[in-house]
Amino acid sequence: MKSKAWICLFALLSLTSIAAAASDAQDYKILATNKTSTMEKEMNDAAALGYRFEAAMGGESAFGGSEVITVMSKTRTASDRGRYAYKLLATNKTSTMQKELQEIGLEGFEYKDQTVFKTSYGGEEVVVILESDRESNPKRRFEYKLLATSKTSTMQKEIQQAGEAGFSFVGITVGKTAFGGKEVVTILRKQIAE
Repeated sequence: MKSKAWICLFALLSLTSIAAAASDAQDYKILATNKTSTMEKEMNDAAALGYRFEAAMGGESAFGGSEVITVMSKTRTASDRGRYAYKLLATNKTSTMQKELQEIGLEGFEYKDQTVFKTSYGGEEVVVILESDRESNPKRRFEYKLLATSKTSTMQKEIQQAGEAGFSFVGITVGKTAFGGKEVVTILRKQIAE
């Protein structure tokens, strides 16, 4: 009788672990486009289905040419439909990017990733992806600082000054900007007091 009880207990534990493994299963969505405006729309469409941004990369794909590629995921049991919203900022002018980052930071969007993307018009753009969590504190706001220079010694000085002012590093790329040529583009942020 005891052996039947152990077999039943073992079967129950096995089914429980299989169910737990199934609840941790991930669904992925790969998005690829050569237009940043299309990517923002596709990311928000996926977010409406419960997907969340994981990573992005700009580059040449085998069949698509120069594309921005993003990976989004969701847990099969999660109910995050519509919880997240995304903004993609893309420009080859660092002054424009600084202004757009500041505006979107005041709306509560948080930095997630950045990459460099070669546009169909022949230029290179720095693409920054930001996320808003609609269930988080609605009063949370960010101030962003974008630093761009072709000299690493200048970047060292500027990033140190930003750190002393309370900014935290969030991302870096090397991109070809409209005025500076090849530049190191660094983004920092700090949360604005509520």
